[in-house]
Amino acid sequence: MRKLLLTNIGMLATPQGRAAKKGTEQGTIQMLKNAWVLVEDGVIAQVGTGAAPEVEDAKVVDAEGNLVTPGLVDAHTHLIFGGWRQNELGMKLHGKTYLEIQNAGGGIQSTTNATRQATAEELTNKAAKALDEMMGFGVTTCEAKSGYGLATEHELKALQVIKDLNDRHPMDIVATFMGAHLVPAEYKQNREEYIRLVCEEMMPAVKEQGIAKFCDVFCEADTFTVEESRQVLEAGLKYGLRPKIHADEIEAIGGSQLAGEIGAISAEHLIVCPPEGIASMAKGGVIACLLPATSFNLGAVFAPARDMIRAGVPVAMATDFNPGSCPCLNLQFVINLGCLKYKLTPEEVLTAVTLNGAAAIDMADKVGSVEVGKQGDLVIWDAPDLDYICYRVGSNLAKTVIKRGELV
Repeated sequence: MRKLLLTNIGMLATPQGRAAKKGTEQGTIQMLKNAWVLVEDGVIAQVGTGAAPEVEDAKVVDAEGNLVTPGLVDAHTHLIFGGWRQNELGMKLHGKTYLEIQNAGGGIQSTTNATRQATAEELTNKAAKALDEMMGFGVTTCEAKSGYGLATEHELKALQVIKDLNDRHPMDIVATFMGAHLVPAEYKQNREEYIRLVCEEMMPAVKEQGIAKFCDVFCEADTFTVEESRQVLEAGLKYGLRPKIHADEIEAIGGSQLAGEIGAISAEHLIVCPPEGIASMAKGGVIACLLPATSFNLGAVFAPARDMIRAGVPVAMATDFNPGSCPCLNLQFVINLGCLKYKLTPEEVLTAVTLNGAAAIDMADKVGSVEVGKQGDLVIWDAPDLDYICYRVGSNLAKTVIKRGELV
């Protein structure tokens, strides 16, 4: 039996439970001083305070009086893509909007072209490097979307890369099928046929190969309408793919209301989410997965996180790592923005990037908190307490990352 005993924890900060926390509960976490954690065969076996027990054959790791939290969960990434889009930075600085860049041949379509040209091996190597960087920032579980292939062959290629990475990389990776990311150039004059392709050709293949858990759609002006999004998500349900939705990122066209109506596990972005959208998500039990680094990178407003918490909507936060609107892998920066821009407390932010993030990808029974029976995913921080990692900006404070009881 593999054993790891983490001792001399100055403060252990963790949410508790196996479901998303909402309202005042989001800011209620457990803080234990002078704590220790025992992990056996990758699973947390004991958590205590005071003198740590003597455990035969255990690898002992001294936290040296520092803060320990659960491993972070990045619940929204576009991990698999070819190329980069640094050339768009100058376009943005000259005043071009996201949709103007997209309509000029940039944006998602340009990444689609590069992704189609890339081999599976090239995509795997690139994504593995990104996963290593994420893990260095304290992330131990993440979600990864397809959506840059936009053709059956290339969507399946991307999802297979995710599956292979999950099998070989220490990171736990949950796959989301997002064939409805954009109508590709070759179908611009025949949207209905592309939606049919997504629903009647891609989805059956995804189910047959067992390579995705969720179905996502970009519900936005100039991408997919509310009714088109409903069609895609309802088709996904037929094939056992739980719905997610990109909603209210640029314009509030009804995506957040649809999320509540269809019972999506999460709605993502929600930068301009209206009150009726918040009410619908609260009624439908939807987790709001907010992406403040995208607002930062786009120079956009920030999602109404406090209104969501007041309304009883659980709030998660993620990076939205992608080559266009948010080329950021640093979930610690998202933690900073959660406090500075969303005005969330450190306790609310910790829940957002651990337990609620885990719940947004249906992993809250396994990860997202430091509790007996959950995976031994932990971060030792170069910090005395939780406030410090929220307060410090621009430094990587993740000192030691532990995945399933192993140092990584």
